[in-house]
Parts: sequence; structure tokens; C-alpha cells
Amino acid sequence: MRVQTRFALLLCLLASTGCGGKSTDELIGDLKSPEERDRTIAVRLLQGRKGDAAKVVPALIESLNDKEGDIRWSAAIGLGYFGEQAREAIPALEKAQHDRDARVREGATVALSRIDPEQFPPQTKTRKK
Repeated sequence: MRVQTRFALLLCLLASTGCGGKSTDELIGDLKSPEERDRTIAVRLLQGRKGDAAKVVPALIESLNDKEGDIRWSAAIGLGYFGEQAREAIPALEKAQHDRDARVREGATVALSRIDPEQFPPQTKTRKK
């Protein structure tokens, strides 16, 4: 997606949620919504709730099992933002490295490198000549 499109979508998400006015507990509850849109907004906003890591990390781990690839991908990326605070997510992220969606696999790999860079060194992409 182009940067302008992503920016417009982000603005729409923030406008529709009152700039993240929901509490962490409300957003965690939204992760169980039957509506994909609610789950998508929640999983993306929870990434910024580092002060609530004890609640958010387990919720994002559970979202790695969502039926929608975009939500699984966002959960993996979000866990990476928590760094070492998300150590308990390592087994779930290792499992996510075998997801059917390539974005989820890549997101899990990046998250693991942010959580424990010694055990999971960042992978560098090499260009084919």
C-alpha cells in the first residue's frame, strides 16, 4: 500500500475511535469482536499501550490465532514493539513463523529479533543480482 493511502487509513481509524479514546481493557475486549474492523483497530491501537504490557502481550499472543491474516500480522508486529516485555510470546511467534500468510511469517521473524536479538538475530535481506 502506498504511504499516502496508509496515512489516510490511519487517520480514518483514529477518527473513528476518537483518537484511541478507548481504554486498554475495552480494546482487548474488541479483539474478540465478530467484526473484523473492530479487531483490526484494536490490535493496531494496542501496540502503543506499552504501559499495559502485562495485559496487552497475552491479548496479542491470542490474536496470532485470529482467522484474518491482517490481524495475525498486526499482532506479530505489535509484539515486536514491546521488545523484551514480550518474552512470553516467543513460543507463539516461533509457531507463527510457519503461518500460511507470508506477511505473518515475516512479522513474527522481525518481532522475535526485537524481543531477543541474541537468540534471534535480525535477518538482512540480500538483493539478487
